[in-house]
Formats: sequence, structure tokens, C-alpha cells
Amino acid sequence: MNHKEADITRTSLPSFRIYQLGSEKAVEFAADELKKYLQRILGKDTSVVLEKKENFNQTVKDVIWVGTSEKFHSDLGLEVQNPELDDAIAIEVEGGSGIISGVNPRSVLLGVYRFLTEIGCRWVRPGLDGEILPSRESPDFTVQIKERASHRHRGICIEGAVSLENVRQIIDWAPKVGFNAYFIQFREAYTFFERWYTHRHNPFKQPEPFSVEKAREYTRELEEEIKKRGLLYHAVGHGWTCEPLGIPGLSWESGDYHVPPQYVGYLAEVNGKRALWEGIPLNTNLCYSQPEVRKLIVNEVVAYLQEHPEVDFLHLWLADESNNNCECDDCQRALPSDFYLQILNELDEVLTREKLNNKIVFLVYFDLLWPPRETRLKNEERFVMMFAPITRTYQHPYPATMPALPLPPYNRNHLQFPTTVEGNLAFLREWQNIFSGDSFTFEYYLMWEHYTDPGYYKIARLISEDIKSLKSLGLNGLVTCQVQRAFFPTGLPFYLMGKLLWNDRLIFEEVAEDYFLSAFGYEGKKCYEYLKNLSRLFTPLFQEENLEEKEIYEYGEKIEKLIKEFHPVIEKNARGDCMTRAQSWQYLEYHAELCSQLAKILIEKQKGDKEKGRERWEELKTFLQKEEDQMQPVFDLFEYIETMERKILPR
Repeated sequence: MNHKEADITRTSLPSFRIYQLGSEKAVEFAADELKKYLQRILGKDTSVVLEKKENFNQTVKDVIWVGTSEKFHSDLGLEVQNPELDDAIAIEVEGGSGIISGVNPRSVLLGVYRFLTEIGCRWVRPGLDGEILPSRESPDFTVQIKERASHRHRGICIEGAVSLENVRQIIDWAPKVGFNAYFIQFREAYTFFERWYTHRHNPFKQPEPFSVEKAREYTRELEEEIKKRGLLYHAVGHGWTCEPLGIPGLSWESGDYHVPPQYVGYLAEVNGKRALWEGIPLNTNLCYSQPEVRKLIVNEVVAYLQEHPEVDFLHLWLADESNNNCECDDCQRALPSDFYLQILNELDEVLTREKLNNKIVFLVYFDLLWPPRETRLKNEERFVMMFAPITRTYQHPYPATMPALPLPPYNRNHLQFPTTVEGNLAFLREWQNIFSGDSFTFEYYLMWEHYTDPGYYKIARLISEDIKSLKSLGLNGLVTCQVQRAFFPTGLPFYLMGKLLWNDRLIFEEVAEDYFLSAFGYEGKKCYEYLKNLSRLFTPLFQEENLEEKEIYEYGEKIEKLIKEFHPVIEKNARGDCMTRAQSWQYLEYHAELCSQLAKILIEKQKGDKEKGRERWEELKTFLQKEEDQMQPVFDLFEYIETMERKILPR
């Protein structure tokens, strides 16, 4: 066939048209994504054509128009408080003709993914093998939706150990399930990449060289991925107490760092000594009563934002440690939070003068849980409060109403932090009494806690209940600080989080059932029950102390029996024709082995046999290390080993 004949054949195919309005990056990407997925859904017998148009023409039929709401001539009913930060979508498609719109370019992309979801697409985990797409012969799609997101803040924060591809994939996946923001901690996220590329905790893999320069290169690439989708970009957080002194804040590792002599007097005085706290720069507080110290931090933040105007939310945090605030006479005259708000006010003055409009996120965390006695923020519009209850239990959800509990007294450098949900919320309530601006919570559901819930059912339930309480607690969303590879055995907790932050009226069981049907196929419900039972049976072995020996063995036997009886179902489905579903079941095969060995470790722990417990742990660790490549996209081996050795090894 010559080129002319080929062109005639192509043009003779039935075509489906998409018209893109506007040239914003995220709108272009949204239109491209719609074209890509519809082409795959409709197959090779239909040609999906994408064209850019200057103006909307409502008389044109048999086309889907994609653009922001102001491009259309009718009222789409998408009023929001802040069109740059809030998300709302309008989808009016009847028989394959109509519009997909949003209040901003990011919302247009969210609207495209919502349209695709409504016609049968699912993204059960990042990557191509996480996609479930329907097959349609006709483009006669009908979807009618008008929605505003339940929460403004729906973000993911980098943590754990990651490859560049891991993070690319999570950024790509995020808006498909309703997230709208991504947070790269530190200036270059070096520590998270370094953990993976040097293959910490895996002696069976050869460490790869990795540098700070490479981390910076990766961060720039990821910023492009974030901006291409119009996602809100959160940045930095850690390091503002050391980087201004010329001391790098790259990780939580201690080292022999040099403090320039002129800055030694700027370090917090603790127990009569001014030095880096335990040798870790970013864990070191400064002497915030000194105007020169505050000015140094402010100037560093301003310089950073002048170089990085792409940052939407710049996080300005103090030291990532507790009970190490300055004890000099001047610092003792006020609470750390008083000095913190002084820094924020001084920063706002300079940013306003320099005409920089970036939002600044301030942190309610550890010693800063105690609100200031005297200082108040002068320009609340500039700031967003981030409540980070890192010491809270994840065994109990947030209540539907704010509890009324008194705060414990502030006792400098001898503080004890609350573990109960109610105790943490008491501090939030007091901060809300002095700050009425925007806020969200920073949670750690999938950082450590999910590893003690092997079925992921309990943690998914808790996430659901927490999100449904956020509004009543005066919080406008959530940023999840967690490992990026949290899809082992399933992505239900992570997936559910995105869905509920978009629409907190969704019902847990309905989302869960749909997820398991999508990820595992017709026997998904059996898989759901299996994992729910694993969560139930592991709970007492992890949470209860002093179980009787008979009970210990009973739980172990029940876990082993459950896994053994379900294994034929796993084995059969792991050989299925659908790539995504077969992969879901294959991951479950590895997970079953993990659970079987983990139960034996917990039995030895409960019995108090330290030597046998360590021996069995080494066996499980070796299995996971050798099989890491098979599970890498969904399972963070580094963080699993770090967490479990703290939680389950007898001391």
C-alpha cells in the first residue's frame, strides 16, 4: 500500500472529535489525556481527533469541548471561594457531544479523569499495569456532573525510598483519583532518592552512585510533571534552621558538620551549650529571640522564592525535633510559637514589599503545638496552618465534634506530647482560637501504621472516618505524608483517600467494593473478605499484650488456615488474561508469603522468645530482599524494614 492509499484508509475511519479551548499547560494535557484514553477505549476502528479552537460554538455537535469554565458562554454553576486553589468541574456530555470544564486548568484535568471514570476507567495503582479500561464500539457517551471538591487541600507528600519513576508515576496517578497537590520535601528530596539508589537494607542489590546534583535534577523534572498537570506545588519544609547558616539540611543523618564561627552564637542554647542537636542540622533549633537570626531565615526564604516562583505553597518549618528549644534568658521570655509567628510576620512584610504572592505554610507540631501567648499573624491571608499530629494514635479516628480539653502547661524542653486523638485536637482548637485562616491536617496513615495492618482494611476504615470529620473540626483538607509505594497488598487506603477528599459523601463500602471489583475482577469480593479477615486476625498479635499462649497459637493457626484456603483462588487468578488484574493477584501471592512468615514472628514475640523471633525476622527479611524487584512498584522495602524492626523485634 502506498502513502496515498494509507491516507485514504485512515480518513475513511469513523472519527470522534475533541476540541481544546485555551493553551494552558494543564488544559493541553487534559485534552491529550482524553484523546489518548478514548482512542484506547474505542479501538483502532475509530479515529479520535484533537483540534485546538479559539472560541466555543454551541451549535457544533458530535464533539467534546474541553476548557476552563470562562471559555463557555453559559453559567456552568461552578462558583468557588478561590478559583486558583479550589476545584470544581462541570461535565455535560450527551450521546458523545458536550463539554468537560473546570474552574481552573487543573480542574479541567480532574474533570477529564472524572468523565473517564464515569464511562468505566479505573486506576487502581500507578503505572500502566494499574489501569482498567472499558472497550466501547460507539462514542455515544453520556455523563452529567456538576461538583465542587469537598476539600481544598488534597495532597501527597514524598517520603520513604523512591526512584524517579516511582515519583513520576505517583504524580501521574494523583489527579486520576482526585488529589490536586504534590509536596516535595527539602530543596531537592535527596534523602528519599538516595535510600533507593543506594539500595539501603538490601545487600542483594548493588548500590548505585547518587549525588545531590542528581537529586536536584530529578526534582526539576518532577516540578515539570507537577506543573504540566496544574497541580498545586508544595515545597521544602525542612532545613530553614540550617541552610541559612550555610549548613546543608539533606536528611535526618547525623554527621560531622562544620558550623561557621560567626553562626555558633545563633544555635539554640540547650543545657548551657550551643551546638548542632545530636549532630543533625535540620533537627537543630536556633536562638529565635535574636533579630539577626530571624532576619537570616527571612532573607533565605525570600531568596528561595525569588528563584522558585513556581512554588504555590512554601513550607517554613523550624527544627524537626522536640524538647531542644533555646534556654537563653531572652528566649525564655516567650514561647517558641511566639518567636515563630514573629518570623512569619517579618517574612510577610518582605514578601509583600517584593510583590511575592506565594502562600506560606506554618506548622503546628511538637513544641509548636502550644500556641503563642502574645504574637498574632498580621496578614492571615498569606498563611496556611498545617496541623501535624505525629504522636496521635491511628487506632482511633477523629471524632465528629471537637473535644473540649484543657492544654497541659508548657514546660520548656520537658514536654510530653499527646498520644490520644482528643489530646492532639485540644491543641488544634487553641490554635483555631487565634488563627481563622486556611488550614489542613498532615497525616501519617501510610507512613508506618499500615505495616501493622497487613490487610489494609483497618487503616482504610480509619482514613474514611477521619476525612468525614475534617469539616466539623474546621480543617480544609489533608496532605498525606507517606511512602509513595503503598499498594501492597492493595491501593485501597490511598485510592480511598483521594476519592473521599474530593467527595466526602461517598460511602466506604461502595468505594471498596468497586475498587476490588476493578483491581481483582469477578472474585474481587472474595479478596476483599480475605484481606478484611487478615486485618482482624493480625490486630491482637500486634496490639494486645500478655495474650495467653493458647490464644497466641489460635491466632497463628487461623491466619495460616486463612492463607492456605485462599491460596488456590490467588493462584488461579494470577494467571488471568487481564494484565492489571493478574498483576494484582500476583502481588497477593508475595503478600501471602509475607503474612505467613510475619505471623510466626509475632507468635515468637508474644511468647517472649527473642532469639527465635529475630531468626524468623531474618528469614522474612531475606525473602523480601531477594524478591524486591518483583514488588518494587508497590512496596517500600526500606521503610518496611525500618518500621518493623522498631515495632516487632524484641528488645
